[in-house]
Amino acid sequence: MNLLYWGTGNPAPDLLGEVRKGDNLYTASVVALDADTGRLRWHYQFTPHDTRDWDAVQIPVLADINAAGARRKVLMLANRNGFFYTLDRTNGKLIRARPFIQTTWAHEVDADGRPVELPGGQPTEKGSVICPDVTGGTNWNSPAFNPATGLFYVTARETCATFYAWRQEFIEDRDFFGGTGVRAGRGYGAVRAIDPLTGAVQWEAKQFTPSVSGLLTTASGLVFGGDADGNLTAYDARNGKILWNFQTGASILAAPVTVMIGGKQLVLIGSGSALFAFGLPGTRQ
Repeated sequence: MNLLYWGTGNPAPDLLGEVRKGDNLYTASVVALDADTGRLRWHYQFTPHDTRDWDAVQIPVLADINAAGARRKVLMLANRNGFFYTLDRTNGKLIRARPFIQTTWAHEVDADGRPVELPGGQPTEKGSVICPDVTGGTNWNSPAFNPATGLFYVTARETCATFYAWRQEFIEDRDFFGGTGVRAGRGYGAVRAIDPLTGAVQWEAKQFTPSVSGLLTTASGLVFGGDADGNLTAYDARNGKILWNFQTGASILAAPVTVMIGGKQLVLIGSGSALFAFGLPGTRQ
């Protein structure tokens, strides 16, 4: 297909929608571009007329999966707006969309691919409590997909915020938010495993603090992930059981990676100003 898939940012002003009517096309979307010509082949807008700063620059994952008795080429994306999406990556058609966290702004996505919004889901001058918060149900951190388990893994954030909107003069080269979001309560985080065919969460491992660490899954059936409290944890990819944990001493914002060095497989993670390297079973350092 020779396509380039690209996530787009949110419209401005971020939280004040009354000055930019309509869907604000191609914002908060994924676009599929012909890699040779740059021509737009298709697009899917996750959050039409976004007023909560939920851009769509989360990392899409491409895979071939069995769906309805056929092999489908799909694009999977856990979006900042709190919904998980499985799209046909050849044409952008929606296969499945379902919340993977608590969402109070919309409860479902209809057959046309549009979110069915709920009352009270827009920022106001006095403030509206909306879930997820400005940072979103997940963010730029890397998710992972394991073909052996058929599961998509994501660091989820259960957080809400009071969203405010106000008039703001546009000044070139200055922030143009038109409001703000103030987190309501502490919230929590979780590593969640999602079935891309149904959108259902198959298991979760809760985290004390909402996190933006990425995830790594391996052919040996593991999921590695960090958290905001400095823990690097290995989970069983099938059921989420914690198999191993290491406290790094600083919040983890990166994603684990695995490399081969001198014939030995290592898992690497950045934490604070340090890089940690761990040997997998059979490659002890």
